[in-house]
Amino acid sequence: MIVVCGEALIDLIDNGDGTQRPTPGGGPFNTARALARLGVPTAFLGRLSTDALGRELADLLVADGASISLASCGPEPTTIAVAAVDGDGLAEYQFVVEGTSAPNLTSSMLPESLPEEVDSIHLGSLGLALEPMASTLVELVGRESGRRLVMLDPNVRPGLISDHEYRDRLEAVIPLSTIVKASVADLDWLYGGLGYEVAAERMLDGGVRLVLVTLGAEGAFGATADLRIRVQAPRVEVVDTIGAGDVFGAAVLARLYESDRLRPELKLDADELRTLLGFACEAAAIVCKRVGAEPPWRSELGAGAG
Repeated sequence: MIVVCGEALIDLIDNGDGTQRPTPGGGPFNTARALARLGVPTAFLGRLSTDALGRELADLLVADGASISLASCGPEPTTIAVAAVDGDGLAEYQFVVEGTSAPNLTSSMLPESLPEEVDSIHLGSLGLALEPMASTLVELVGRESGRRLVMLDPNVRPGLISDHEYRDRLEAVIPLSTIVKASVADLDWLYGGLGYEVAAERMLDGGVRLVLVTLGAEGAFGATADLRIRVQAPRVEVVDTIGAGDVFGAAVLARLYESDRLRPELKLDADELRTLLGFACEAAAIVCKRVGAEPPWRSELGAGAG
């Protein structure tokens, strides 16, 4: 089982005519749905509201096959993200978080121990940016690192970050992670524009086993201690990119699950890494053809894993 930690929220997406449509979202929420649709036993660990939107988010997770047994619920209103999509399908976000549900995940809401069947923990996005959720998840990773595969997706939102503690948290969690999956923009923010290959080297030197960098329409880059591999993305007509990075990360974990490689001592050969990247790019490309974060089902993807 994979436990996905962090926020579930509602994206308000501009229709282009002055109106907005509410769409379920949040990086970890999208990741949990994608994993479940790809046939991976998945649990969501986060804070959900008991309001109508929170119940909708919970129902969608369950409908896709994800467990919410590790989630907590409360009366705070559901967290909102206002998404503006440009002409290339790229989204920028503004967040309404004060007093809302997602940040209010506290240490007391963590299980004393995770179920034995948990192989992997996924976290990132607002999960490391908003308190007290951020400190709660750092505590969880510190407890579980080395025992289970940890995948970090920073998904940096500069407009939401107001202190240096966020960078400190990321720098603390990266060495505890088996896999770091990030965009070029994430790594530019983290490493001051050194370039994603240099950034990957630094993380590998710090103990990360696999670094994955999404390159948008150009595909993806993967690096291990002794491998550097790039793959091209499928060419598709992009509607928007909402959720594409989340689905890419979920597909990586799904591929590792299918090949029984969800271990903290992860090691891949060149063919395995190339297949992993191709499978994840294929999954992300499907999302880009759709409105909003609508993950693919396993039946929509090629054999790619087995």
